[in-house]
Amino acid sequence: MDLATGAMGSLLLKLGQLLTEEYKLQTGVKEDVEYLKRELESMYAALRKVGNVPRDQLDKQVKLWANEVRDLSFIMEDIVDKFLVRVERAEPAIKPRKLKKLMKKMGNLFGKSKTRHEISDEIKDIKVRVKEAADRCDRYRVNDVAVNPVGAITIDPRLLDLYKDQNELVGIDDSLNELTKMMSDGDGDVSKQLKILSIFGFGGLGKTTIAKAVYDKLKAEFDCCAFVPVGRNPSVKKLLNGILLEIAGQKYLDLDKRQLINKLRGLLDNKRYLIVIDDIWDTKTWELVKTALVCNNCGSRIITTRILEVATMASEVYKLQPLSLDLSKDLFDRRLSCAAIEWPNHLPAEVYDKILHKCGGVPLAIITIASLLVGKPVELWSKVYTSIGFGDEENEDVENTRKILLFSYYDLPCHLKTCLLYVSIYPEDHLFEKDSLIWKWVAEGFIHEKPGVGLFEIGERYFNELVNKSMIMPVEEALGMISGCRVHDMVHDMICLLAKEENFVTILDSNEQHINLVHRSVRWLAIGDKIRLANIPMPQVRSLNDFNNDVMLPSLSCFQVLRVLALEGGAFSQNNNICLENLGKLVHLRYLGLGKMVGILELPKGIGDLKFLQTLDLGCDRLRELPRSVGLLRQLKCLRAYGKHIIMPDWIGSLTSLQELWVSQVHESSNFMNELGKLTELRKLR
Repeated sequence: MDLATGAMGSLLLKLGQLLTEEYKLQTGVKEDVEYLKRELESMYAALRKVGNVPRDQLDKQVKLWANEVRDLSFIMEDIVDKFLVRVERAEPAIKPRKLKKLMKKMGNLFGKSKTRHEISDEIKDIKVRVKEAADRCDRYRVNDVAVNPVGAITIDPRLLDLYKDQNELVGIDDSLNELTKMMSDGDGDVSKQLKILSIFGFGGLGKTTIAKAVYDKLKAEFDCCAFVPVGRNPSVKKLLNGILLEIAGQKYLDLDKRQLINKLRGLLDNKRYLIVIDDIWDTKTWELVKTALVCNNCGSRIITTRILEVATMASEVYKLQPLSLDLSKDLFDRRLSCAAIEWPNHLPAEVYDKILHKCGGVPLAIITIASLLVGKPVELWSKVYTSIGFGDEENEDVENTRKILLFSYYDLPCHLKTCLLYVSIYPEDHLFEKDSLIWKWVAEGFIHEKPGVGLFEIGERYFNELVNKSMIMPVEEALGMISGCRVHDMVHDMICLLAKEENFVTILDSNEQHINLVHRSVRWLAIGDKIRLANIPMPQVRSLNDFNNDVMLPSLSCFQVLRVLALEGGAFSQNNNICLENLGKLVHLRYLGLGKMVGILELPKGIGDLKFLQTLDLGCDRLRELPRSVGLLRQLKCLRAYGKHIIMPDWIGSLTSLQELWVSQVHESSNFMNELGKLTELRKLR
C-alpha cells in the first residue's frame, strides 16, 4: 500500500483472489466483483498520476475525488478481509471427536454460506459508490492532472543561498578550511588527477551555502568554472547547457545529449576546471553528466551536493555537521539583530535553550525559528516555541523552509512517502527502533514481497533509502550498526502536517479533543498523552500506537480490523489487563507490541487465535512464560521475548516461519537447541 493509492494495490490482488473457484461466489456476485476490479484498475492508474503531483498544486475537486476513492479502497479491503478471514480461519491443532468434527463442519458450511450472502449485499452497495466515483473521474478530467498540474511552476528558495554575503554566514570557517584542504591535497601527479568531492548532510545544514563559499574562494585558481544547480526533476540537456553557458558563454539548444557531451568534453580538454553540481538527486543523471567531465590530469575539481548514493560515487565525501551550541546561539542572535529588535535580557534561559534544542544545530531551522520570534513580545516566546510548525505562521522564512523540506518529500517514490509519513506516529524527539518500525511497515501492508527477497529485507532497503536521502537520522550502536533513528524536529513538524492533511495518521494529545474520533474516519491512531478511549467505537481503526504511560483503552473487541497494536508507554493499568482478555478477537492483527510494559503477568490463551500475527514484541518485565497457544502462530516471523524473566519454551520449533528471534532466558535442561534447528527461515538470533 502507498498513501497516494490507499489500499488499491492490495485490494486488486484480493479481488482477483475472490474470483477463483475456491470461494464459489454466486454468479451475480462474481460479475459484480469483476466489474469492481475493472473500474478500480482504471482508478488505480489515475490515483498514481495524482500522487505524483504535490498536493498543494492539485485542483480542489481532484483532491476530493482522490480522498473519496482512497476511502472507498479501505472500506472495500475491510469487507474483503472480513470475508477471507471468516472463510479461511484454520482448524484447531487438536482435532475433536468425529461426531463433534462433523457437526462443526456442518456449522462451518452454514457460516460460510451466510458469509457469502453478507458479502454479496455489501459488494452491491459498494458497486453503486464506485460507479459514482468513476463518473466523477471523467467529469473532473482526473487523468489529465499529471500532464497539466495546477501551479506547477515554483521558484526554488535555495537560490537565495547562492547570493549571501560570506560575512553573514556563521560557523562555516572550519568547514571551509577543511574542504579547501581536501580540494588541494596531493603532491605532483596526485594533485593533477581529477578529484570529485561530495558534500553530504541533512537537509537545511547549508550544503549549497558551503559549496558556493568553496567555489568563490577557489575559482580564481582554475581556467574555467561553473556552478550549476540541478533540482528535483533534472533535465540532462538543461544541466549540460547550464555548464556550457558558464564556461563558453552560450547555450547550444539545437544539440542533443550526445552532441552536448562531446561539445563540453572538447571545451574542457587540456583545461583545469572547477565545476559544482549542486543538489544532484539522481545517480543515473550523475553518471551521464560525469561522462562529459573529462579526466585530463590538469588538477580539475568537481563538487556535488545532496544524497549519499551520489556521495559514495565520489573520490572523497565530506559530511557536513550541525552547528555547535555556541555557533547556534551566534546565528540565532544575529538573525534577531538583523531585525533591529532589542535582545531580551530577561528571557528565561530554559526557554532560550529549548528553542535552540528545537533547531538541532541546523542553520535553516535556526533562522526560521528566529524569524518566527521577530516582532513578537518576549512574553509570547514560550508559546511560540510550543506551537512551532508550518501550518499557521505567515512568514517568508517558514514558507521557504517548508518548500525546501517538501522538495525532499515530493522527490520520494509513493511507497517511501507512505513509510515516512507513518513515522509521524512517534512523538517528537522519540528514538525509535529500526527493526520494530520495519515490522510495523510490513504489518500495515506497506511492503509487498518480491521473488527471492523477504518482506523485512525490502523494508530495510526502504529504511536505508530514507536515511540516504537525509529524511531520517540514524543512531548507531557501539558495534557501528544502526539500531534506531530520530527525525529532526522540523521534518517531524512537516510529516505530521502532511499526515493530518491526508487524513493518514491521527495524533491524539492534550491539544485535540479525542471525542472527535466518533465523527472521523480514523484508521491510523497515535496517542501521545493521557486519553480516555473507553467508550469510543473504533470499527475502522487499523493501527493503534500508544506512547502514554497509562491510557484507558476500550475493549479490544471493538477494533474490528486492527492490524497493529503497539502499547509502548511503559505502564499498564488493571483495566488494560482485563481488556487483554479479548486479544484473541483481533483476527486481523499482524503486529502486537507490548514493549517494556510493566504490570502484565500473563498473556491470554486466546493469543493463539491470531492466525495472521507476524510480529510479537514482548519486553514485559513481570511476564515469565508464553502460553502454549503461541505455538499455533504459524505465520509469526518475529518473536522478541526480551523481558528479563521470560523463559523460552521447548516448543519454539513449531514456529517454522520465524525469521527473527530475541531470547532472554533458556532452561539448561531444555531442548531449546534442537528446537532452534527446526527454524530453517531464521536469519537473526539474539
